[in-house]
Amino acid sequence: MATLFSKIIDGDIPAHFVWQDDVCVSFVVIDPLTDGHAIVVPREEIDQWTDADDELIAHLMGVARQIGVAQKAEWDAARAGLMVVGYEVPHLHVHVWPTQSMADFDLAQATHGEDQAVLAANAERLRTRLRALGHSDVVPD
Repeated sequence: MATLFSKIIDGDIPAHFVWQDDVCVSFVVIDPLTDGHAIVVPREEIDQWTDADDELIAHLMGVARQIGVAQKAEWDAARAGLMVVGYEVPHLHVHVWPTQSMADFDLAQATHGEDQAVLAANAERLRTRLRALGHSDVVPD
């Protein structure tokens, strides 16, 4: 059975994509910790990050790094947060978001049911910044 993320990747469920390549995609999350919070998801359904091969992990981390660089610049963040949890959806995904302090790592502080207009605006800001950093070939319109 396809995971929630596979349905998003296949276009069956809408999402605000910021990155798409042959190996993975990234889109903003619907319950963000901060504005610009995105996840990086492999196209292949892999349950846990410890089940992924080294090449895939390296690719996901490289994409997460590029997104983190863009988030830091776009939201004037002190750091880019990175987290792999995996309990919410049984499909490997890497959370990356702009942070100002450790308080931005508190999952209980996530915004629930964020307005789609806000998500769309944050995705567009992130896409624009990623393009400016030279990633136009993997940033969707």
